[in-house]
Amino acid sequence: MATSPSTLQTTLTRNWLRRGPLACALWPLSLLFRALGAVRRRLYLSGVFASSRLPVPVVVVGNIFIGGTGKTPLTIWLVQALQQAGFHPGVISRGHGGAAGAARAVTASSSPRDVGDEPLLIAQRTGAPVMVGRDRAAAGRALLAAQPLVDVIVTDDGLQHYALQRDVEIILFDGRGAGNGWLLPAGPLREPRSRRRDVTVINTPQMNERLSASVAAPVSAASSAGAPFQMTLAGEHAEQLIDRRRRRPLADLNQPGLRLAAAAGIGNPARFFGMLKTAGLSISELPLPDHHDFLDRPFAGLDADLILMTEKDAVKCAQIDELKDDPRLWVVPVTARINAALADLIVEKIRGCTTA
Repeated sequence: MATSPSTLQTTLTRNWLRRGPLACALWPLSLLFRALGAVRRRLYLSGVFASSRLPVPVVVVGNIFIGGTGKTPLTIWLVQALQQAGFHPGVISRGHGGAAGAARAVTASSSPRDVGDEPLLIAQRTGAPVMVGRDRAAAGRALLAAQPLVDVIVTDDGLQHYALQRDVEIILFDGRGAGNGWLLPAGPLREPRSRRRDVTVINTPQMNERLSASVAAPVSAASSAGAPFQMTLAGEHAEQLIDRRRRRPLADLNQPGLRLAAAAGIGNPARFFGMLKTAGLSISELPLPDHHDFLDRPFAGLDADLILMTEKDAVKCAQIDELKDDPRLWVVPVTARINAALADLIVEKIRGCTTA
């Protein structure tokens, strides 16, 4: 019987957290992956491959751990922090899941099929101008041409997109740390843990010394990053998809006889389910692939009175006729909580950029 892609992914994910037999067997391939990545980066640094610099500071929010670590909530938090500091930030993204090739502007009413779910959510939550495109440098130039007041660009993901030069790099991990510490395919890392960065953030409700040490960049990495910042994601209420003005505190959903389900088409669904359980809710879990399009009607046979979902999933469901009027669907907005010192640090670095 053939192995399904989801089963293979689950097997790899489990083995990426330890150095077991499968990871060890794949380790020689990870050395090749590391060598190819190092050569590619040197070609950009030496100018063999073209790399563009934009006329405003560029801040990259990315990860080296494959899969979801919470980049979009961190990007939203950063954009809002920059707005509060008096900047006019814009956001660029590849637009994963969308059809964008050439640069395309994102509005609050854009279709996620055209621009991607995450850029649409960022535009809706922040009100900042957002541009998507496979070529992030071209997307940045298009954004600046369309929005001349933009004075700093935040790129959602794109840490390995060296065709665009950057001034500040933020690397985000979650509670899994660096996994087994090896690169693909023996481990979960796209680049070595020693990769330089300006800031390290860990998305976890439980910060400890061991986790912090597991993701820290060695001194030899020529990195200005200090101790990692902790990020937590908090959700306090649910909003009915059919009318987002109707809200209920999560605590009010903990009622006898009320059947609750939770769906999540994000990189790490367990994190969303865990947040709901921490709020005291008993839920049936429906994990879905990242960037799931919901066209397969996953809720049709679900026996639940209320179905809780992420905002990232809601931007797609709100544009599907069969789902947008389903009274069972409720959205749980989450907000990133981070020490304000991180915003001060980023602002300081931006103001010190020669491009500013």
